[in-house]
Amino acid sequence: MSLSDFLDSLQKLQRDAQEVFATVTSQESLEAARVRFLGAKNGALKEIQKQLGRIAAEDKPQAGQRLNEIKRSLADAFQQAATLLEEPSVADGKAVAAPTLPGTPLKLGHIHPVTQTIEHLKEIMGRMGFATAEGPEVEDPWHNFVALNIPEDHPARDPLDNFYLATAKGSVGEEGSQLLRSQTSTVQIRVMEVRRPPIRIVSLGRVYRPDDPDATHFPMFHQMEGLLIDRQVTMAHLKTVLRVFATNYLGKDVSIRFRPSFFPFTEPSVEVDFWWNDQWIEFGGAGMVDPAVLTAVGYDPEQVSGFAFGLGVERLCMRRHNITDIRDLYSGDMRFLSQF
Repeated sequence: MSLSDFLDSLQKLQRDAQEVFATVTSQESLEAARVRFLGAKNGALKEIQKQLGRIAAEDKPQAGQRLNEIKRSLADAFQQAATLLEEPSVADGKAVAAPTLPGTPLKLGHIHPVTQTIEHLKEIMGRMGFATAEGPEVEDPWHNFVALNIPEDHPARDPLDNFYLATAKGSVGEEGSQLLRSQTSTVQIRVMEVRRPPIRIVSLGRVYRPDDPDATHFPMFHQMEGLLIDRQVTMAHLKTVLRVFATNYLGKDVSIRFRPSFFPFTEPSVEVDFWWNDQWIEFGGAGMVDPAVLTAVGYDPEQVSGFAFGLGVERLCMRRHNITDIRDLYSGDMRFLSQF
């Protein structure tokens, strides 16, 4: 047995014994607890003590010292419980524990790693002057496709590649129908509909696509959408913002690259990758806002220009924390989540 396993066993024994001794209500239950933990033949402490002979010679002094400390601790807990049973404190006619005893520790929760990542991304982009905007997760085809210059025959509009709501009015994909948004780009449309340039916003939220879950895909995930609209905005501005963002979140040693690509709502368009685990991993798409998108929201593409980007929040979170499977983030396994 390793020293760490031996010490862990002692720690668990101490915790269990103190909980039991603190809750005994009669001499019978106190004696049962004493036999269970301090019994000379088959007590839990005696069973662990038998393992001392399996500890490496150089670790035995430390193991023995800790064993003696736990033994004294359990004896004190037993004696304290016996004293309370003989002379209980009284309040409102009921026996209560001595007020000097430590209280029962509470298990505190903490923020999910994806939420931690979202807050961190907001902070980084806020330092670059980007305000936060939000939009609905249930969208209509106009905001999710039409205003983003996605034609009817585009694969992204295939009903099998989207979550349409069966209870919504209208046929799938037609006016009146609704779906769970497939991208946070819908927020940039809603912002531009009600605001005039200059605009500099980010939107972080859930998006939905019927992907088969694997190490890097999940049917529900999070995106960070960025939008900057002003006069004389260029691709150089976009690349600078993304490089500054990447080095702030992933570290100064991160390597990123831009690959030519195509998106209906940006022209020119690029894919952005970062180097991780000896391979390039895509973490988002970006590009200059297509003039057709600007026209759709009432802007004059001759007067203003801008860029947009959409980054995968989970992939950024996974890269920062060295997580190799996105499914772990949504498994609900507290052994995994409690690490963050």
